[in-house]
Amino acid sequence: MTFPAPSANKKFLEEGGAFTPKFDSHGLIVCVTVEASSGEILMLAYMNALALEKTLETGIVHYWSRSRNELWRKGDTSGQVQKVIDIRVDCDQDALLLRVEAGGDGKACHTGRKSCFYRKVENAAEGPRLRVIEN
Repeated sequence: MTFPAPSANKKFLEEGGAFTPKFDSHGLIVCVTVEASSGEILMLAYMNALALEKTLETGIVHYWSRSRNELWRKGDTSGQVQKVIDIRVDCDQDALLLRVEAGGDGKACHTGRKSCFYRKVENAAEGPRLRVIEN
């Protein structure tokens, strides 16, 4: 599958019905993944065209791992398969929001937590510090 290039026409890009994802200079698009039933943010990851294509074809989320430089289907090793409920795109089509049903134990983070966003930045006298807010 080849995705059409984003339109230069702002109104068409923002209001039209054509899905024209805008990949960055590295061929990636940012993807925020949330649990459909709760709205909780599970993770932020990236997709390349192949990952997006596989996700659309199978209904199972695929990502592009920047650290491993490879395609990965979420849950292949952890059992935490993410089934797509719907995919949303932002106004200029350079970011995706995936609403998923999280499989396995429902966790998404490789640290064993449900969400990758388990720490909060707090100001302290010695400077910004992190505090765990979820296990």
